[in-house]
Amino acid sequence: MSPDSAVELTVVTLGDSVLDCRHYNAFGLEPGQLLVRNADQLFPEFRGRDLASRRPVRLDHRAIDGATVEDLPDQVVGLTADEPSIALLSVGGNDLMAGLLADGGPGVEAFAARLQRFLEALTVRPVYVATVYDPTFGDDREPFLGVDPAIGRANHRRVNAVLSAAGQRFGAVVDLHAHFLTGDPTWFTQTIEPSLRGASEIRRAFLERIFA
Repeated sequence: MSPDSAVELTVVTLGDSVLDCRHYNAFGLEPGQLLVRNADQLFPEFRGRDLASRRPVRLDHRAIDGATVEDLPDQVVGLTADEPSIALLSVGGNDLMAGLLADGGPGVEAFAARLQRFLEALTVRPVYVATVYDPTFGDDREPFLGVDPAIGRANHRRVNAVLSAAGQRFGAVVDLHAHFLTGDPTWFTQTIEPSLRGASEIRRAFLERIFA
């Protein structure tokens, strides 16, 4: 993204609760909002480090808590690719919980094919594609969804490989998985959802890639 411009930038958020998490904190904030305009009183570290500090910007929030890859086409109905624009995408976590963690067949390949079709049809570029974080912080002693950790982690890696490839092709990869491994349980609420701190850390990861 060019660093400075007088032309308004549109930021489109797509996907799941990673980007649609305002109802999981008392301030009603989510990563897209913080990325566009920081809440200076809550996060003074990011004062002046938001998109609004560089250029006119608006948020087109379309991500929906609970969404899977199959829901993405519905999120872009009526979307027009105003220029300039960027898209933030987080998907895959709910697909893993819905069965891909235990997948022993073509499930991940089907996920990859649906994601590919969606991104090929999406008119917004670039797309910043997030990997899926791990609420257990890599600790196999924390059972999650009753799946054998060896199988679950292998499929998690497969989904993240799909997401990374998509990011490399259509814009950039935002490695939330790696970033959240540096965090702690305060980044989450209700086991897997981003807390207020988590929303800010998601913002941090996207911001670093956008400003790279």
